[in-house]
Amino acid sequence: MTLLILIIVLALIFDYINGFHDAANAIATVVATKVLTPFQAVLWAAFFNFLAYWVFGFGVADTVAKTAHTMEINLVVILAGVIAAICWNLLTWWLGIPSSSSHTLIGGFAGAAVAHAIAVHGFSGYVGEDGATHYWYQIVSWYKAGKDGGMPSGVLIIIAFIVLAPLLGALASYLISIWLLNASRKSIWPKIFTVALMIATVWFVYAQMVPYEEIIKDGHKGRFDSHFWSVAFDPHNIKWFLVAFIILTVSAFCLIFSSLNLHQADAALKKMQLLSSAAFSLGHGGNDSQKVMGIIAAAVAVYINTNPGVHMDSWLDVVLPNDDLGIKGVMPGWIPLACYSAIAAGTLSGGWKIVKTMGSKITKVSSFEGVAAETAGALTLYFTEHLKIPVSTTHTITGSIIGVGLTKRVSAVRWGVTVSLVWAWILTIPISAILAGLVYFVLSVFIS
Repeated sequence: MTLLILIIVLALIFDYINGFHDAANAIATVVATKVLTPFQAVLWAAFFNFLAYWVFGFGVADTVAKTAHTMEINLVVILAGVIAAICWNLLTWWLGIPSSSSHTLIGGFAGAAVAHAIAVHGFSGYVGEDGATHYWYQIVSWYKAGKDGGMPSGVLIIIAFIVLAPLLGALASYLISIWLLNASRKSIWPKIFTVALMIATVWFVYAQMVPYEEIIKDGHKGRFDSHFWSVAFDPHNIKWFLVAFIILTVSAFCLIFSSLNLHQADAALKKMQLLSSAAFSLGHGGNDSQKVMGIIAAAVAVYINTNPGVHMDSWLDVVLPNDDLGIKGVMPGWIPLACYSAIAAGTLSGGWKIVKTMGSKITKVSSFEGVAAETAGALTLYFTEHLKIPVSTTHTITGSIIGVGLTKRVSAVRWGVTVSLVWAWILTIPISAILAGLVYFVLSVFIS
């Protein structure tokens, strides 16, 4: 039990470090455009990091918890993964490199699990409980097909989104920038397009809503006694309400953009940047806090597996969901509350080395570019969270900033800086995995 408590404490410390390591993702553009002072910006971001507790479910947490097969690992594996993730995060923060905390954690968890499999079974095959022959590399959940044709999961999908997340962010921010640029012209066609988009958004979001009957299915209770508020504040529905709010707000601005003079337009864009940075901070909190929840859930599951018959206190009564067996997940309320609190506290601590890289070194950012980049980043994070994919907020906002830079000209993006960032992204998972493997072997000497 002592080892389990230590892992939980270290996981929350990692979450805190994640907050100040990735604070720049949400506040770099509002600081660079002088919409908020650095202190105001971190307060703003921290508040919405914590607010994410009431917005998001636990889909990403489930994905992270199943990075490695919990029936085949021990607590030393998870401890080694968390320690390696903390070390890499602190090193990249010190060097001012905006690497991915998400991929650091995934790489550490997977690397320690592989080291454990090699230590226990060697490189040859072994017969598992199912009677089939397994190999050391199969301890990691590399790929699992989606249920009923849904989105597949596994470490390979997470690795794929090292490329896809910034590409999605870049594409979204480029399209939003083009939309805003056309809306500034005195022409009827951008307005017609905007109205059509507003109608399509309302229709699409309404189609995604989960009705009250679905919420209370299988004996579940809504968040409130009122049917209306239970539907309105269901985590799935809130995300889509936010998507609609963001798109409709930008659309409303686009309808009046051409009638504003330069001073009025800049003032309006700065106010909208508050909205876009808040939306991105929500996505950051919801995406990154869940990863730590997943690690804690995996640790509890491993503790139960390695101590059969043990009685868990209610405050540690964690159950991982299993769609194949129809098992619903259970997460005590203190775990998400502690995770969201830790990441919000970390964000309050700043992270000014990375702010400079994100806010000015990639491309020069104005309020116009800030709105486009943060809106695109937020929408990308909501989309990937809906698919239960733990993506990097760092990669997402970097891609979004590059996308707005491309609307000016290709040379507006400082590609030398961008290439350095990409190398950091590529190396994060393998370096974290190797470091976690080494930490596992060292810990195994002292912890039986």
